[in-house]
Amino acid sequence: MQYAILCYDDEAVIESWPDAKLDEVIGKHQAATKPIAKRGKLGPVLRLLPTSTAMTVRSGDKPVVLDGPFAETKEQLLGLWIIDADTHDEALALAAELAGHKETGSMEVRPLLMFMDGKAAS
Repeated sequence: MQYAILCYDDEAVIESWPDAKLDEVIGKHQAATKPIAKRGKLGPVLRLLPTSTAMTVRSGDKPVVLDGPFAETKEQLLGLWIIDADTHDEALALAAELAGHKETGSMEVRPLLMFMDGKAAS
């Protein structure tokens, strides 16, 4: 089953890091994902641009487009990994490794349901 590991942290803190610090943290994340990549089970890894670039479309009779992500949280979604794990515990173990150093905020693990041509793919 595929899982998304969503990385949340304080965007203002992360954006203030010098390039060397950011490179160090990304290096730790790459080292943590290397074993799953070697097994061919690492999908896309994405870093989201700052929330200042985000827009929200709210549903309704007429959809409304708003500037910003409007999340009710002190942490923002910064990026995600897509992995193919044999078990939920395997996905949790990788998330724990990714979050296992003080520079990373929280990791949310969520199973994915993929749609191909409008149908759920098995």
